[in-house]
Amino acid sequence: MSDYTEILYEVDDPVATITLNRPESMNAWTTTMDVEIRDALEQAAGDRRVVGIIITGAGRAFCAGADMNALDALSSGRQTIDLDEEEDGDDTDHRRYPWAGADGDFDGRLTYLMAMDKPIIAAVNGAVAGMAYPFALACDLRVVTPDALFVTAFAERGLIAEWGLSWLLPRLVGPAVALDLLISSRRVKGEEALRLGLANHLVEPDRLLAYCRDYLEQLATRCSPSSIAIMKRQVYQQLHRGLGQAEVESQQLMIESFGRPDFAEGVQSFLQKRAPEFARLPLPGS
Repeated sequence: MSDYTEILYEVDDPVATITLNRPESMNAWTTTMDVEIRDALEQAAGDRRVVGIIITGAGRAFCAGADMNALDALSSGRQTIDLDEEEDGDDTDHRRYPWAGADGDFDGRLTYLMAMDKPIIAAVNGAVAGMAYPFALACDLRVVTPDALFVTAFAERGLIAEWGLSWLLPRLVGPAVALDLLISSRRVKGEEALRLGLANHLVEPDRLLAYCRDYLEQLATRCSPSSIAIMKRQVYQQLHRGLGQAEVESQQLMIESFGRPDFAEGVQSFLQKRAPEFARLPLPGS
């Protein structure tokens, strides 16, 4: 798929940018948008020009959550969700991201982003509501503006913490703050999002995309894509494990890293006082 109707996709080495592009509806989430985002992310995952990915929204919102027409159909009984059917139709699984389906934790409707080898930044330019909340939290970093607005909204619609949000949110802000945000549906602006740990960086609106791009350009210049991929996997998988297991696994991964070309290049570039030249992902033959 390449002719997108509800997103924009652009690659400018070393960055792929995905823009949710329904500004007239505050980029409300639809089935079409879901399919197009997945396809664009798959393109980015397989493109060696791409070191990192930015996801943002057109207009004044990041994403206002599920399209209200769909919610109206569900609330009136005119439409139902068959989760088994959704999962059967989901081609983003462990065949594409090898460790995603190992225990089922990272092959969900939104959590598959966490299983991708390349870092994903949510450039939050406005409202993040409903299902867009766990989508933004499934990205690896969140860069926000003062105009960013996070609102769970589920309690106001008679719903629950959807799409893994009850796991994601407490790990960023702690259980007490997570419960406050979930049960009250109170609005959190960009500066508070930074204080709470929802966001990594706060920048002015006119610097948002440039800041995210600069961040990824620095990674492309200074850091090993293979190291980034392995560390991303370590962080997410080891959230489920005890310290002892994490330490033992890290020893094995460390030993394996000694045999990779990136280790030799990292040492030699330091000794020779030059920028490293690391191979991009995916590696040839992978």
